[in-house]
Parts: sequence; C-alpha cells; structure tokens
Amino acid sequence: MSLDSSFLTDDEFLCSICLDLFTNPASTPCGHSFCLRCISRYWDGVKVCQCPLCKKTYYKKPDLHINRTLREITEHFKTMREDRIEGATEAPHKRGKSHHHNKNLLNQLQKKLSKSFHHQHRSQGETPTAKSKIILLPGCFPSCRVPLNGSPPHLQPRSLRHTQRQRRFTLSGAGDVTHLPLCQEHNRAILLYCQTDQMCICPECEEQEHPDHDVVSIEAQWKETQVHLSSLEREVEEMIKERVAKLAEIRASTSKLEASVQKQTVGSLALFSSLVEAVERAQSDLLETLEVKRRGAKLQAEASSRQIQMELEQLRTRQAQIQELSRTDDHIEGLKTLPCLSAPPLVSDWSSLSLTFDLGAETVYRSLSLQLQKFQDELRSVAEKGFPDTVLESSQLQIQPRERGVQEYAVDITLDLNTAHPRLILSDDFKSVRCGDRTQMLPDNPERFDRVVCVLGQQEIFSGRHYWEVEVGNKTDWDLGVAKGTINRKGKLEVTPANGYWFLSLRDKKSLAFRTQPSTDVDLTLHPHKIGIFVDYDNGQVSFYNVDAKILIYTFNDWFEDSIYPFFSPCTNKNGKNEAPLIITPVHVSDY
Repeated sequence: MSLDSSFLTDDEFLCSICLDLFTNPASTPCGHSFCLRCISRYWDGVKVCQCPLCKKTYYKKPDLHINRTLREITEHFKTMREDRIEGATEAPHKRGKSHHHNKNLLNQLQKKLSKSFHHQHRSQGETPTAKSKIILLPGCFPSCRVPLNGSPPHLQPRSLRHTQRQRRFTLSGAGDVTHLPLCQEHNRAILLYCQTDQMCICPECEEQEHPDHDVVSIEAQWKETQVHLSSLEREVEEMIKERVAKLAEIRASTSKLEASVQKQTVGSLALFSSLVEAVERAQSDLLETLEVKRRGAKLQAEASSRQIQMELEQLRTRQAQIQELSRTDDHIEGLKTLPCLSAPPLVSDWSSLSLTFDLGAETVYRSLSLQLQKFQDELRSVAEKGFPDTVLESSQLQIQPRERGVQEYAVDITLDLNTAHPRLILSDDFKSVRCGDRTQMLPDNPERFDRVVCVLGQQEIFSGRHYWEVEVGNKTDWDLGVAKGTINRKGKLEVTPANGYWFLSLRDKKSLAFRTQPSTDVDLTLHPHKIGIFVDYDNGQVSFYNVDAKILIYTFNDWFEDSIYPFFSPCTNKNGKNEAPLIITPVHVSDY
C-alpha cells in the first residue's frame, strides 16, 4: 500500500488562533487544541472563558498543561513535511525508502495517540472499551488519504472527501466544526478576517487572494470590534446626554424667559399705575383747590355786592334828600337841615377791592412736577438694578394677554350625560347644568360620578389649544376646569393635579382658589360673572379669565400625559342660594 504524497497537511496541526503550526499545544476540557501561549492570551483579562471554536463556557478558568503527545506528533509531522519536501527532489529509487519511513511514522503516531487516549480515560475513572480504540482513518486526519477498500483518494465519493475537509484534529478525536460558516469558494471554515479588504475569509482565501494583507482571526477581530462598539456606544450615549441636557436647558430657559417677562410686565404695570395714580391725585388736588378758591371768591364777591348794594340805596336816599332840600322855599328849614346832609355818608372804601384772586395752582403744579421727577428717578433705577421686590409684591396686577388670541381657539363644548351625577339636571341642548334637590334614577355606569356633583364635557382634548366660556352669574359656589379621562369617579375624590384634576373653585362667593395640595388662593378683586377657560395641551397650560373684566385670573403649568375633558360642578344648591345653573355660552371675539 502506497501513501499519498499529501498524506498529512498543515491544517491538522494548525492553531486556529495564531494560524500557525502548534507550539507547545494544550487541549481544553471540550477537546479542542491550541498553542498554550495563544489560548492563555485569549483568556487573559476575561471573567468568563469560552472555547474559540465551540464556544463552550467555563466560569472558572481551566488549568491548562502542554499536551506532550500532541506536541510530539506535531514535531513528527514537521519532520515528515521536511522529508516530503526533500523527497520531491530525490531520485526515484530513493522515494520508496522515504515512503517506508512515513508508513512507520504513521504507525508510531497511531500508537502515541491511542496511548494518550487510554491514559486520559483512566485519569477520568473510565474503562477503555473496544470502541475506545483509536485508528487513524480519514475521519481522524482529513488529509490522510488512506484508501478505503483499496480506492485511491481521487476515486472516493465527493461527499466523503467533502466531510473530510470539514473535520479538525483534537486530543479527544475528530472534532466536528461543521457549525462554522463555510467559504462558498473553497468550502473551508471561515476563521480569518482580512483587515485590508475588511472581509471574512478562510485560510485558502488568505493564501490565494490575500497573501500580503493584514489578516487576523475572527475572534481577535471581533474583540477589537467590540472595543470599537463600546467606544461608539459611549460616544452615542454622550451625544444623547448632551441633547437631553440641552433640551432641559431650553425648557428651563423658556420658563425663565416667561418668568422674566411676567416680572417685567408686572413691574412696568405697577410703575405706570403709580404714575397714573400720582397724576390723578395731583389732578384731583388741583381741581379741589380750584373749586375751593372759586367758591371763596364767589362768596366774597356776593358779600361785597350786597354791601355795595346797601350803600347805593343809602347814597340814593341822600341824593334825593339833597335834591329836595335844594328846591325848598323855606330857607330857615333848609339851613337847619343842611348840617345833617353835609355829614359824609357811612360807606366803605371799595377802591382796594380786586376781582383777581391767587388760586394756589402753582403749588399743585409743583407737586405734580415732583411726582414726575420721582417717576423718572424710579425708571432710571429700574434700568440699572431691575424692578424692586416691593413693587412686585405690592402689585396685584396680572398679565393680561391679548384676549382675541385665546378666543380664536374657541371650541363648542357640550356636557356628557353619561358622566353626570344623579342629582345634576342638564338642559336639553347639554349646555347648562344645575344641582337638583333629589337624586334621579339613572344607570350606575362606570363613567358616572356617584358622590361628587360634577359632570364632564363630551369633547376629548389630547393636543392643541382650546378655549370656552361658562357663565357663573351670581352663584356662590362652583368648580370649573379640566380633568383626566382616566380619573376615579366613584366615592370620595382627591381633587389635585397629581390625581388628574386641574380646576378653579369659588366658595361662599368670596374665596377663590386653584385646587392644589394645599389649595392655592387666588386674588378676587372683581367678582367674575363669566369665566373663560383656555387649555394649551402641548405646553401643559390651563388658564382662567374674567371675561367681563378682561383680565387673567390664574394660570397653572403642568404636563398632560393622557386625554383630558372639560370639568363642571355647579356644587350643591344650598337651599336655593346656589341654585343658578352653569351655562356654556358662545364665545364672542372682542376688539380689546
């Protein structure tokens, strides 16, 4: 029997990590063999060890030793390979001797491998059987073309030759690596990665198409790739963090901007209100002073006129007496009467009387000038230091947005009968609601409130801006706002934003509050007869307006996660004192 010249190949003694012939080979518990140095480096720095070929996991790093039998076999193979190369150049009559040497070497390899195999089973407490006998057949060494039934390798079935190329030598026998993907061109396991062309290849691809390229094992490349992926993931995570922080910064800046505008507006209105009050006060003082002066001058003129009128009558009487005396014929009587008529009349000297009076307006104008100067000084101080807290705290003015803006988002709201408390009475058009004296017989469906006298609107709000108006008239108590669609409607309700309620409450016609925990009191300078409710769902804002006075009452900012609905509660009628209904009225856009 003659041995094929390719009786053994490098693949049978190739380390799948360094892709070179074994140097001090060591076998893992799963039976695969690698260079001791290669597998030690492969497992360095990892907590869980895996076989590079079968991926078997070892949570405790195996204690590896040099497989001396495999090392000797590898050394013999190297010798055989060198002899084969030399034999190719020898004379034909010397090749038979080389062939005989190779055959003897094969027998030695078989004996060493069998002895090693039996020794391994004994160390594990097993008894070798007939099935444990190791025979070097094509299944053990894929490249050992030992003929079966005398058939040369090139005449063996293709399926057998294909199977032989897919098996590798291990200490425990023929290790099957058919689970590895195969190269479509060479039908070899893809174990390598060409960094130059950035593609996965088999050993034959490396020899034929990538001889001078940078080639590493798949495992080594994947480790490098994992490091790159970790770095890339960290970069993406940092980018995400930066954008989340920037988004929070933008939102915070927006909130600060709104707060700043609120502060500037309230402060400006407070200052201008102070100026207006000062001007009005100065104007009132001036008018009052002028009126007092006018009345005094009028009284003085009237008194002087009466006195002069009396003196005129006296003088006219004396004038008549003098004229009569001058026409008398009784000279003696005339001479007697003359001394009486010659005495000066008892009249006042009116030459110093002047009809022009100092009304004191100069003092009033001077006071107004001082007020204006004070206002200018305050404006300069605000420009340098900002509005003082005292101005903001003393001002009860609210920002009044352009009313037409919110009214342009008017929607048609109707009441939902299925949610109404049994004591509530709704109008036929579902536009008004009042609280009756008795409980109606209505089905106790899940949507209906059974303890709190309230009702929701039919319209669902899940995005955009919405505005509607409700006439409250002279009611003493009411609740208006919005509520989450998923709120609890049975039993006692905890009406806070955290529980899905955002509404304004009036109690005893004097206490206005937004229902937080605890309630937030709202200034009630003017009693509202009609309330406007504005909802900006996307920005989490709900605002309440005094429609008649055209002022903003209160704004609450939150985040709406679910759909919300208009909320109405006329409250109990309090023995007729609060029996008036809540009426949803059409919105009329005003030019203010």
